[in-house]
Amino acid sequence: MNPQRDVLKGDLWIEDGRIRGIGRGLRNKAASVVDATDRIVLPGFVQTHLHLCQTLMRGAADDLALLDWLKQRIWPFEAAHDEQSLKASAQLGLAELIQGGTTTVLTMETVHDTDVVFEEARRSGLRAIIGKCFMNAGSGTPKRLLQPARRGLAECEALYKTWHNTSEGRIRLAVAPRFILSCTESLLRDADAMAHEWGVLVHTHASENWEEVRRVRERTGCGNIEAFNRYGMLHDRLCLAHCVWTNAREQRLLRDSQTRVLHCPSSNLKLGSGIAPIWKLLQAGVPISLGADGAACNNNLDMFQEMRLAALLQKALHGPEAMPASTVLQMATLGGAEALGLEREIGSLEVGKRADVILVNLKNLHSTPHADPISSLVYSARSSDVETCLVDGRFLLKEKELLTMDHERILRESQKQFRQLAARL
Repeated sequence: MNPQRDVLKGDLWIEDGRIRGIGRGLRNKAASVVDATDRIVLPGFVQTHLHLCQTLMRGAADDLALLDWLKQRIWPFEAAHDEQSLKASAQLGLAELIQGGTTTVLTMETVHDTDVVFEEARRSGLRAIIGKCFMNAGSGTPKRLLQPARRGLAECEALYKTWHNTSEGRIRLAVAPRFILSCTESLLRDADAMAHEWGVLVHTHASENWEEVRRVRERTGCGNIEAFNRYGMLHDRLCLAHCVWTNAREQRLLRDSQTRVLHCPSSNLKLGSGIAPIWKLLQAGVPISLGADGAACNNNLDMFQEMRLAALLQKALHGPEAMPASTVLQMATLGGAEALGLEREIGSLEVGKRADVILVNLKNLHSTPHADPISSLVYSARSSDVETCLVDGRFLLKEKELLTMDHERILRESQKQFRQLAARL
């Protein structure tokens, strides 16, 4: 995934957490060797929109449109979370992501107990940018999720001081107001100013659902993107999930500001939100990356599924030439790194970059033959084909065995904590 998009046969030499060489005959330099014969070695996936706090809600919030889904199911579940259920939810999501080849995430958590998610991300070894959710407005919001702006900003500052740029830079903080309908204008402006002061990302939702857009227009007199522009929030550190319902003016604003759009095709389909105009945005020069959203609206965290759907949906709208496999793979790797401001560190296999690397086995019935590895990855491969996953040169998954997390314990604890969480509703 370098600028030349080279596809090479050879060795990848990793030392001290970074890629030190790419080519043939490098194995003599190494203290240990992983035999990757007949495997595809590629940069780990970068998922730019997730909610680890929702993994425990998988299958418990189906067949609802966005605003009903939030008010009837998701917000009550999030309000009922305690530290133990949140821990189980984060562990379950992190383990699934590692097994599926995701090495970096941008995730928005709930209003409370965000320290728990930071700690579990640290333990897992995954690279993570995590945000505590801000919510100080909106009807139908549980009392535990409504938090005065001053308190929310103070808690975010405490998280920043404790966690930002820790674990050798692997763990970072983002500022995460939920969306316009959950935040006052003053909170949105203050959150953006805080992010600007610290030089961190702003992570929020926009224009996901038509009814949401209608209510935003009713409240602000304009659409989501125009409102963010009015608040002075459109810039290249703003990460906007979805952007399904955007008009031509808003698309120009996204382009001119280089605001990052986080595309979640499975979530948009399952919630019936619509199909985002991704091909148009890409052609206009808007930066696009991919994410699975939460397991409560997907219902898995599989980047292979997101890549395939991202390509097929745009082809259905714009013809078979739209969204080639190489474009989609770029969105899932280097495009994600660029969205997070990490393109100098991750997203491609290049000498000097951090060794966030995965190995994928395509010797399977569903992916054979594989004349074009990029096509095979986007259209044929599955998350179960990932055999090995490294972050900073450290094995998180080796020959399909989780090394930093206890697979069986996570399964048992997740079932137990879901039952207890549901009982608290």
